[in-house]
Amino acid sequence: MIALLQRVSSARVEVAGRVTGAIGPGLLMLVCAEPGDGEAVADKLLAKVLKLRVFSDAAGKMNRSLADVGGGLLVVSQFTLAADTTSGNRPGFSGAAGPELGRRLYERVLATARATHPQVEAGEFGADMQVHLVNDGPVTIPITLRA
Repeated sequence: MIALLQRVSSARVEVAGRVTGAIGPGLLMLVCAEPGDGEAVADKLLAKVLKLRVFSDAAGKMNRSLADVGGGLLVVSQFTLAADTTSGNRPGFSGAAGPELGRRLYERVLATARATHPQVEAGEFGADMQVHLVNDGPVTIPITLRA
């Protein structure tokens, strides 16, 4: 699975002008499943995200996790994270999981996040979404985990 984390002061996602999820300080997690991924990889990815120390401590060092600071988590599906740009000018997306697997693993990440973290919001799988965010830092962290 591939994730792109952005530490945010605030973020929200809209579908057709309707807000489907919004958070204050926390992490925006763009997530993409790949064809060989399964539930174990999804669980491992989420565990890493919740424990990743990307928030500042009293000394200004990135030493605190999302769980430590009680921040929100906004999860948005984004198959374009699997873009292949190695040839030509048009990206290919064959590296992304098909819609059925992608939806299943996205929903797994959401369900597990909601069971383990107090504030979880989400986009809408497969929808045309507008994501609004204020990147804090800026801090943007890519994560790739394989089965």
